[in-house]
Amino acid sequence: MRLLLDTHALLWALARPDRLPARASGALRDPSNDVFVSAASTWEIAIKAALGKLDGDVAAIAAEARSLGFTDLPVTIAHTLRVRDLEPHHRDPFDRILVAQALDEGLTLVTHDEAFDAYRVPILWR
Repeated sequence: MRLLLDTHALLWALARPDRLPARASGALRDPSNDVFVSAASTWEIAIKAALGKLDGDVAAIAAEARSLGFTDLPVTIAHTLRVRDLEPHHRDPFDRILVAQALDEGLTLVTHDEAFDAYRVPILWR
């Protein structure tokens, strides 16, 4: 399985893995799965940390994700073009790019955010 972590799933996987459902946690630990972290998530973390809304060092978070074998997923022009075609079910630009990436790259999104359900993107959580 090819998985894309939503920002909260990334943070929980690193700092509070006990908060992840057993199915998601098991999938992240399964070496046969590929786990991706979007540049959009680290961008979101950097912005929220700079605004004081989140306590986190984005460089340390990225390094820890890589140490666990998670793969960086850049945001491409193709992804941004896909955002343009998405229905406006969700207004969060970071979440919208994650949906576009999951759809374009054939990834299953790891999230508990029910707003993603409207996009028909595969979700692993519940």
